[in-house]
Amino acid sequence: MFKLNFTSIYICRTIILYVYLQCNKLIYKTIMIKTVIFARVSTNAQEYDRQVNELTTLSKSNGWSVEAVFTEKISGAKSNKERTQLLNMISYVEDNHINKVLVTELSRLGRDTLQVLEVIEILNNKGISLYIQNYNIETLTHEGRVNAMSQFLITILAEVARMERKTIRERIESGYNNYRAAGGKVGRKTGYRKSNKDMKEQYEKEIQLLKKGLSLRNVSAITHTSINTLRKLRIICA
Repeated sequence: MFKLNFTSIYICRTIILYVYLQCNKLIYKTIMIKTVIFARVSTNAQEYDRQVNELTTLSKSNGWSVEAVFTEKISGAKSNKERTQLLNMISYVEDNHINKVLVTELSRLGRDTLQVLEVIEILNNKGISLYIQNYNIETLTHEGRVNAMSQFLITILAEVARMERKTIRERIESGYNNYRAAGGKVGRKTGYRKSNKDMKEQYEKEIQLLKKGLSLRNVSAITHTSINTLRKLRIICA
């Protein structure tokens, strides 16, 4: 009769453990990870194609499926409730059992620290991980638990981004003030006024939206045109 000695038992246990781990890896690979791409730029003049292309390539290389792409052209300093596509994305990922939301940079999610952390908390509570490409970090572990180190790093990065934005704004304002103090004039030339024809040509999109019945505030949010300019356009087209 065959008797197992200590060495045989150790080898058998090692083989069983190896097979178990390989099976787990195989199971993990066969479970398709469902992702959503979120891209943002600040102005209508900018494009988000690069962000979408990079994240699509990332998904393919990892074997993840891209279920939807959400894009927006709006300032990251806006509150979450003012960002239609962000709200649509949050609603979509819950209804469609998405595993990950992909962004190229944390700033694409927003530039206000509290607003960014609010979105991350919503995703965490739904068991959805946020993947930030340029730092290769995620908010949740493979087991669905909050990644404490990533969360700490994200908080710091979001605050640094906010401080950088504030510093840039302060420098621009300081430059304007110094220019004015030296006798310079900022803005439109005195007595300059665009003709109605020029206004209609320059703000064709805004006029179309106003004619559809959208409010001044909504048109301003979409086009980033000031409320005062939109009021003038409304008078011109009346």
